[in-house]
Amino acid sequence: MNFRILATLSCVLTSVLLSSCSSTGSGNAGDGSDVLVLARVGEIDRGFVQPLAPSPSAKPSSKLPKLGKDKHKMPYYHHEQRTRVVRTTAYTHTERDHVGYGPRNAVGTRLKYSATVRSAAADWSVYPLGTTFRIKGQPYLYVVDDYGSALVGTGTIDIYQPTKKLMREWGRRYVELTIVRWGDPENSMDVLKSRRGYRHCKKMYASLQHRISKGYYAKAEK
Repeated sequence: MNFRILATLSCVLTSVLLSSCSSTGSGNAGDGSDVLVLARVGEIDRGFVQPLAPSPSAKPSSKLPKLGKDKHKMPYYHHEQRTRVVRTTAYTHTERDHVGYGPRNAVGTRLKYSATVRSAAADWSVYPLGTTFRIKGQPYLYVVDDYGSALVGTGTIDIYQPTKKLMREWGRRYVELTIVRWGDPENSMDVLKSRRGYRHCKKMYASLQHRISKGYYAKAEK
């Protein structure tokens, strides 16, 4: 695996965990069994904090260029605007289209679901690998470490849930989120380069390549 990818994700997660004063440890099991991954789900779910309703100020800024809308009629936000209203869905590793990969993300590490850090999937040309964000009203930090074919070409973010019950409870939600740190488009391309035989990966790779060439990410603070 590309060293820069590991370094980026390690740096993001280390800084988050060191700065957290309420961390209770990860719900992931490292190299253990899937059962251990889910061991604390009940405990964590009992303390689940519902997102708050988005505020009107989270709509696209009139001071920044308009970037159109996706197929769900949701606006694409300029990279300089970190607070935005986003359509979210949920997924789990036991779904038919993910079961072959188990509880692992697109870079081969375990999907995260703890009291502090949780995984999310997105179109990496919109939210590059390693992007971290918070949802209004929740204490969790989400990290984009996965993708999905249905997400490509949209601004939708898929929130990882470790069981189908939790996935259904999340459903589809429109939430206000704030980008804590943008991921690295170059790292995203490194991962996708060898996967361009898949249509959705090829599309993300081409979109990343185009946006990098146009300086789309240049003003985003790293």
